[in-house]
Amino acid sequence: MNERVKEGKPHYLSIGRAVSQVAEDAVVRAVEGLEGSQACFVLAFVPAHLDIDETVAALGRHLRGIPVYGCTTAGQITTQGYESDALLLLAFPKEHFRCASLLFSDLAPISAPAIGAAAQKLAEKFRHTVGWNRLALIFADGLCKQEDLLASTLETALDGLPTFGGSAGDGFRFERTFVLHGGRAHTDAAVLILLETDLEFQGLGFDHFLPVGRQVVITGADPEERRVYEINGAPAALEYARLVGCSVDQLSPEIFAENPMLLRHNRKYYIRAVRNVSENHAISFLAAIDDGLILTLGRGQAIIETLESELDLANDNGNPPDFILGFDCALRKLEIEQKQLHEPVSGILRKRRVFGFNTYGEQNSGVHINQTFVGVAFFEPQPRALNL
Repeated sequence: MNERVKEGKPHYLSIGRAVSQVAEDAVVRAVEGLEGSQACFVLAFVPAHLDIDETVAALGRHLRGIPVYGCTTAGQITTQGYESDALLLLAFPKEHFRCASLLFSDLAPISAPAIGAAAQKLAEKFRHTVGWNRLALIFADGLCKQEDLLASTLETALDGLPTFGGSAGDGFRFERTFVLHGGRAHTDAAVLILLETDLEFQGLGFDHFLPVGRQVVITGADPEERRVYEINGAPAALEYARLVGCSVDQLSPEIFAENPMLLRHNRKYYIRAVRNVSENHAISFLAAIDDGLILTLGRGQAIIETLESELDLANDNGNPPDFILGFDCALRKLEIEQKQLHEPVSGILRKRRVFGFNTYGEQNSGVHINQTFVGVAFFEPQPRALNL
């Protein structure tokens, strides 16, 4: 582990965490962990087992007017590393953060012009503080199937403002996911947060997959539903199973996690993760898919070494981040647990002070992707020279 890494709590983030089967109890205990911080806003990452309406109502009562954003999750990254049943609250202090937010509802079908205009208006009204840095965060309904166009629309509307985010999850149930805004939980919706801070930041995004084998062609698909019926002219699930070397009956989330499909664009590979297989041998994906796409089977490489290397960050002064806000695909977590690497990976996340959640997809500078780690590393503010 890099010697620059500092142990202990972040200086510029307060963290509350609680595990309970009861929403009220989880919220009370998690809020206690925030240590009475003067928060500009709080991010709440909610485990699948908690009743979302009860959780949101309790957050409103106990955080007393502090804006709460966030979503339901497929897992959390807490002070303990990877977890599945913890309510995680991250409080961003007023002294170092300012924000403005917007809810996009009724996403399907998405209206790119309306979303772009609303985002531009929000950015114009958000007063800029001299010397502070700006970025944007997105939390989207992970089952809305609109994140691809949403991410690209916001990238254009916000004129290249660094944008990072994740799609809400529900613990691999694939039934209903929620985003939090305005004291309520919303489906078929997304939350945009414009964030300003005097902290330095660096964006990061990485995966651990390389292309293997020959290219394959999507020969039958429903793009709106992200569903593929044929690959290479054969029933999709049968051909996928043949490519990965198993029977259709053996296809499972664990197989999907280790064998995604890769799409090449501008000399870079983007992952198209498999969500599930239906009885008619159709395959549903977690990102955009279409007829005629040429894909390559992906195979994972050295996931721990990749994680350590990519999180080995430093600013110009050689100092590590104070904390990293992380959006980590749920399929990465599934692969890690399948390989019995939960403890070493959690140890890396703890030492790097990574906090966030496991997603149904990640957004990174205008692109919606799968099976990646996307994050924002925040560094302590730099002393500013006095103008004498």
